[in-house]
Amino acid sequence: MSKHILGVLCSGRGSNLQSIMEAIDKGQIKAELGIVLTDKPEAKALERAEAAGIKAVCVNRKECSGQQDFEEKLVAELRQAGVTCVVLAGFMRILSPYFVNEFKHQILNIHPSLLPSFCGAHAHRDVLAYGTKVSGCTIHFVDEGMDHGPIILQDTVPVMDDDTEDTLAARVLVKEHVLYPKAIQLFVDGRLELVDDRHVRIKD
Repeated sequence: MSKHILGVLCSGRGSNLQSIMEAIDKGQIKAELGIVLTDKPEAKALERAEAAGIKAVCVNRKECSGQQDFEEKLVAELRQAGVTCVVLAGFMRILSPYFVNEFKHQILNIHPSLLPSFCGAHAHRDVLAYGTKVSGCTIHFVDEGMDHGPIILQDTVPVMDDDTEDTLAARVLVKEHVLYPKAIQLFVDGRLELVDDRHVRIKD
């Protein structure tokens, strides 16, 4: 068993969580999934985790006194589970410097655009509005900025003339489900070297 334990944070349906669980089952990610955390009690990710026998906990933001209280509860759950890599998979909360520093250089995020273009919660809408011909997804380390940390991997998809947000999102999601497990395994293998605060080198 790998020394690495993953903690996955989700807010919604958990499709990337599902791809990560499947990759672990197939041996493509040689790590243990220690805990799944959500900020919403209705998140389908909770059901996916529970069905797979993985500890699943909702830390409801609405029941916390503020962001610090919320994040302290998240950190406590992650620490208790022995997490060594925090994986954000559709987690729709901006994390404070406090949380980022608790797991410095140990937090990965996936974003459905080719960063640094089209940050934020409405990437597909913004891509279509701008008229770009290519989109894709980005996996990056998390720092104190929104969708800002050093980029690990990217992949592209074409943007079609008749695309809607839904059709573009579906095409990008296929790439996400392949790329995220690859990035996680690179982390687990110790092959990601932060050259500086902007550049990641993938070691042989």
